[in-house]
Amino acid sequence: MAVTGSTRTIWIIGATAVVSLGLGIGLSKFIVSPAEAAANAAPPEAGPITVPVEERELTNDIVMRGDAIYEDPVSITVETGDIGGPAVVTGQVPEVGSTIEAGTVILEVTGRPVILLTGDLPVYRTLRAGVSGPDVVQLRAALAALGISVGNATSNVYDASAAAAVRELYAKVGYPAPSAGPEAEAAVDAARAGVAAAQEQLAGARRALSQAGSAQVRAEADAALNTAKAQLADAQAAYAACVADPDPHPPCPTAEVVAAQGAVAVATEARRQAYNPDTSELRAAVTAAERAVSDAQKQLADAQAAVLTPLPASEVVYLATTPRRVDAVDVRRGAMIAGTPVMTVSGATLQIEGTLGLDDAELVTEGAPVVITLPDGTEVDGTVASVGTAEREGENGEGGGSADPTRRRIVVVPGELTEEQRWMLQGSNVRITIPVGSTDGAVMAVPVAAVSAGPGGEYRVEVLDEGASDTRLVVVRTGL
Repeated sequence: MAVTGSTRTIWIIGATAVVSLGLGIGLSKFIVSPAEAAANAAPPEAGPITVPVEERELTNDIVMRGDAIYEDPVSITVETGDIGGPAVVTGQVPEVGSTIEAGTVILEVTGRPVILLTGDLPVYRTLRAGVSGPDVVQLRAALAALGISVGNATSNVYDASAAAAVRELYAKVGYPAPSAGPEAEAAVDAARAGVAAAQEQLAGARRALSQAGSAQVRAEADAALNTAKAQLADAQAAYAACVADPDPHPPCPTAEVVAAQGAVAVATEARRQAYNPDTSELRAAVTAAERAVSDAQKQLADAQAAVLTPLPASEVVYLATTPRRVDAVDVRRGAMIAGTPVMTVSGATLQIEGTLGLDDAELVTEGAPVVITLPDGTEVDGTVASVGTAEREGENGEGGGSADPTRRRIVVVPGELTEEQRWMLQGSNVRITIPVGSTDGAVMAVPVAAVSAGPGGEYRVEVLDEGASDTRLVVVRTGL
């Protein structure tokens, strides 16, 4: 039978397969897998695991994580009710990241300053002469803290000393002090004129009283009576001559005699009063004039008090603590404000808050140095500001829960930072390393696993000396 090409190919493939199968079976007798080899092998002879003993300084660190925040954020609102028109921001807009301090201008509205002072009470009214209350006491305390003389620091009355202190405050910030307005000034002028008129009236009444019964008045009365008597004598002589005249004539007139007699009577009474004057009416006039002067002077005092320098509600803002850091500014120059916040500020100190378990927290002390790892991996120094009591669940605005006795709040303050680092750190959760113990210089150091306890409570280290075949136990005094 003839063999074709295709039949030859089939035979070649079959032969190759048979040969390959035979070779595989043969080689399998000599190849052993690692697992099989390990299973078939005997366990190695046990030997010591050694670590060289070192001489170095040992430290013990506690690591925690914390959130970096500026404490106590608050929004600032300017009272605009007493401005009397549109409240337009005209200048002094602070920059975000800047620090504002008590006794400085934090904004300018309608050309007038908004001054920051330290105090717990918010502004709720304009302080004017005569008003009283706890806000006046707060003002005095805030100005006294700036080194301004306030008179009686405990007085709750807004008086001349408080007004003088406010004028000094405005002089310090470089703005004219507020005035009580033209109407109050006009009232002072009118009151001064009233006092002058009353004093002039009193002077006239006193002059009249002092002149009653004087020698000059008596002399004038005597002269007037003598003149009246002489005129009466002349009238009587003329009437007698008329009656004695034998020639026929009309009846002699008696009017001049009667008039002269009346004049003598009047002059006589006037002389009596001059020598024995009745001054009751004059004294009453003096008393009335004195009362008028007193009333006019009181009106002047009230008018002068009303014109004392006020402190407008729109020109002051109180914050409980200062200085503060500006976190956000919600207005710009030319903007109008009306009861909405103008900026948000927080405490000027950036701090990092975290918690530790009680065992670790017991090792941390206030003032201890720390190392803060920034988000970019760089490290900066810091200080433990406070070690709190047991943390309260829900602190930081999440509701006040019950105390957690297993955690304590740790507050860390970073050291000097660049502005870039400050922005990087704010709002971040970072790693804080707190060294809580170290040896006083270099000591012998071994791994903790190399230390064992002896039957008497002592601590031992098993030592293999160089070149030796057997180990020995050495009693040691542990440190960290």
